[in-house]
Amino acid sequence: MKSLKAIFLLWVMTMAVSVEAVMASNPPEKKPRIIITADPELDDNNSLIRFLLYSTDFRVEGLIYASSQFHWKGDGKGTTWYVPNREYGRVGMTQPMTSWRYVPEERFIHENVETYAKVYKNLKVHHPDYPTPEYLLSKIREGNVAFDGDFSKDTPGSELIKQCILDEDDSPLYIQAWGGASTIARALKSIEEIYSGQPNWPALKKRISKKVVLCLSMDQDDTYARYIHPFWPEITELNPNGMQVDLTFFAPLRAKEENKVFYSPEWTQEYIRSKGLFGERYRVWGDGKQMVKDDIFDFFGVSELGKDKLKEKGYILWMPTLLPKGTFISEGDTFCYLNLIDNGLRGDEDPTFCGWTGAKMAIPAEVKSADIPAYLRQKIGLPDFTPAVQYGFAARMAWSVTDDYKKTNHEPTISGANEIEVKAGARVSLKCKVSDPDGNKVKLQWYQFKVGSYTKDVAIDGATTDTATITIPTDAKAGDTLHFVLEATDEGNPPLTRYHRVVLRVK
Repeated sequence: MKSLKAIFLLWVMTMAVSVEAVMASNPPEKKPRIIITADPELDDNNSLIRFLLYSTDFRVEGLIYASSQFHWKGDGKGTTWYVPNREYGRVGMTQPMTSWRYVPEERFIHENVETYAKVYKNLKVHHPDYPTPEYLLSKIREGNVAFDGDFSKDTPGSELIKQCILDEDDSPLYIQAWGGASTIARALKSIEEIYSGQPNWPALKKRISKKVVLCLSMDQDDTYARYIHPFWPEITELNPNGMQVDLTFFAPLRAKEENKVFYSPEWTQEYIRSKGLFGERYRVWGDGKQMVKDDIFDFFGVSELGKDKLKEKGYILWMPTLLPKGTFISEGDTFCYLNLIDNGLRGDEDPTFCGWTGAKMAIPAEVKSADIPAYLRQKIGLPDFTPAVQYGFAARMAWSVTDDYKKTNHEPTISGANEIEVKAGARVSLKCKVSDPDGNKVKLQWYQFKVGSYTKDVAIDGATTDTATITIPTDAKAGDTLHFVLEATDEGNPPLTRYHRVVLRVK
């Protein structure tokens, strides 16, 4: 959502359009507003580390402790709780309990923000928009963590969400549930209880439904199904189809051969684990750590004991195999915000645009769930985003340990028009200015992203230059849109990528 001015030069004889524009970085008020709710799962910890390193791109409104069917704290008073058909029931726990896989003193969000504070001075050298540690600490709250799926009471976390929902800023408010959504449900329920009897309720509910954008890492406590969706059906639930970058627990097992390196112990050690304080906090196989001591489901840190010893100790081995020490484990919730990162794909503007996460689009019933990512890559014409996503993270990890701008790599910059009006049959030149702040050479590649209303193949001349030329098909109709994306990857270490999307609108 950048505000750009484009200069259009029309050569009537050649029916060509050349476009140049100066791109400014996103001003603070244009950055996506985002609230994170997370339970103390190790992949939430890892996703939070990446999120903090990309906090340059967001207005962080909340960092909230949450619960789920997998983790709930209890009320500290000995009250027992039990929901049928949950994780604990499936392993023989059939009696009400006072808590489940959640230590009373849990503070993984605080610990990651405190780590951020220790490296903040380095990070600011590389990007001026990192929020202060004090600001981030002021946004931490405890949400509805007591019991799985219980949203009967207001909490500091639900109150923060409620305040953001009701404030005067009507830009999209991205509320993410990396665990269960009970804290989000409580905020909405509280609003309903206060305002539903007032004359302006229909208008207020409509305004809230337009403003709030949910991204759920599954419905981990059924509160979306039980309350949010039935009572707030107009709220957008933003889960793009076909996760384009696999950061789940199973990623090392099912990655394409050329991408397996990004989950390997060697790559993870070189680019992530060796990078100071955040590297130490990033969970990997065989690291000797557990979020909750002796958690029977968290065998990753103690995997070197081997299958037989782990089973003897009572661990539930729910992965098909144990992976080598140092292997990537998971960032199962990172997909929630990848489309919101300011990488030039503008995935936050429209869920159909396709960013690093993927795109919201209809999938034929015959396409199996596991095949959706490949189906979308082929249908849309996407490049492989995995190297760009992983190297981007690697660069920011390097920033956290480097106080000299010249000693690390930074993304290329691209300026160009965001949108152009064209006529069917016209010859159009898409010109961008590409530079690299570190003086690295930059490799360029134009793609047609078939996410507009016109999805037939269009030939691109000069596809590896900063000026691509295309001919608008004669069968394109008024109102049709065509999307073209320039990918710029530098030759630094690690190699970093930025994009620029141009939307052509037929008049």
